[in-house]
Amino acid sequence: MIILGFDPGIAIVGFGVINKEGHRIRPLQYGSIETKAGLDTGIRLKQIFDAAKEIIEAYQPDAVAIEKLFFNKNVTTAMTVGQARGVLMLSAVEYNLPIFEYTPLQIKQAIVGYGRAEKKQIQEMVKMYLNLTSVPKPDDVADALAIAICHAHSAKLTSMIEGRN
Repeated sequence: MIILGFDPGIAIVGFGVINKEGHRIRPLQYGSIETKAGLDTGIRLKQIFDAAKEIIEAYQPDAVAIEKLFFNKNVTTAMTVGQARGVLMLSAVEYNLPIFEYTPLQIKQAIVGYGRAEKKQIQEMVKMYLNLTSVPKPDDVADALAIAICHAHSAKLTSMIEGRN
């Protein structure tokens, strides 16, 4: 199963593509989609949409996992992140891909086993799970891989419950 994880943002969208084969999880690709500050928001959203479609076309994922937006003190930031999240979801829908949403708490629980884990703990666990030599940078990339791994763990539990393991 190929899983594409997105950590949405307007300046930086982290993405991570992993392949889950049985109990093994390995990275296929990871990186970021970056837009320039000062550009019209619509243009930035179009850039994110186009780049997400290119990633989907290149890696043909079976599922897309994305972080759920949680309350943000800065309303403007929350709005633009929500808009970026929307275009990422639209890119998945364009390819008829199922979308799975996870809260930060669910992601931390799946990766570290503790819902109040620190960012550094998550990054180190991502590095360990994927047998990487270093923590992916920027942080949004490690977060996107964590979201994909979270789905891999959730998909494993779902298949066990349904007897498809």
